[in-house]
Amino acid sequence: MPTQSEALSSTLAVVRIATSVFFLFFGEYKIFDSGFAHGGFQQYLQGYVQNDSVGFYRPFLRSLILPHAVFFGYLVGVMELFIGMSLLLGLWVRPASIVGILYMANLTLATWWAPGRGVPTWRYFGNELDHLPLLFLFMMFFASDAGKAWGLDGLRRRR
Repeated sequence: MPTQSEALSSTLAVVRIATSVFFLFFGEYKIFDSGFAHGGFQQYLQGYVQNDSVGFYRPFLRSLILPHAVFFGYLVGVMELFIGMSLLLGLWVRPASIVGILYMANLTLATWWAPGRGVPTWRYFGNELDHLPLLFLFMMFFASDAGKAWGLDGLRRRR
């Protein structure tokens, strides 16, 4: 019978691998379907800049990201593929988790006001259900060093 620690490590490995599938799908479509980088990403950015993002974050999106939207559109896809492959293989899980934390924090800042201004607070958190749970998962993957169980990080450490 596995110890509680072994059971937790195995559970985190299953969750890590399941999470990887989402990021592989997200990244794949952004890289191999040019519609995201050449139009779709710009549309998202326009909405973030005009309405949805937190005030202090708008100048960053407007002056740095939007003028180079095609580059950043592909970069988002590459980043998602990196996260997905890392989580799937259990290789470099901690660095990938840091990238994931930063990515989810960016998406949260970019979409915070999407429900509108002056609505009940729960609506802002409800709107972020795409981002906040993943942010928390990345924190857990980082803190637990989730690549140790069923991953190449664990194999590298044992050698």
